[in-house]
Amino acid sequence: MYKIAAVGDKDSIYGFASLGITIFPVDDSAEAAKLIRKLAESEYGVIYITEQLASRISAETERYASMPLPAIIPVPGVRGNTGIGLENVSKFVEKAVGSDIIS
Repeated sequence: MYKIAAVGDKDSIYGFASLGITIFPVDDSAEAAKLIRKLAESEYGVIYITEQLASRISAETERYASMPLPAIIPVPGVRGNTGIGLENVSKFVEKAVGSDIIS
């Protein structure tokens, strides 16, 4: 069975722990990229990452975009929404149905 992780600043991901999701507080981009790689190579099937952190390590997260696992899902953090999560949802919908139905 696959595990679920949340990666980002502590204030943004702390609530995920109450859902039984393993949290990995990290602010440093280099450390976050290494962590994503480590989680992807282990038993994590879903990795939530704050949008702000995801935007700083986009090369690392995009490495897994065409792979079935892990699903790396950007979520808004306490510092605000950058729009990356919604943009990705639009891309997934367009890929699935052949056209952008959200706009």
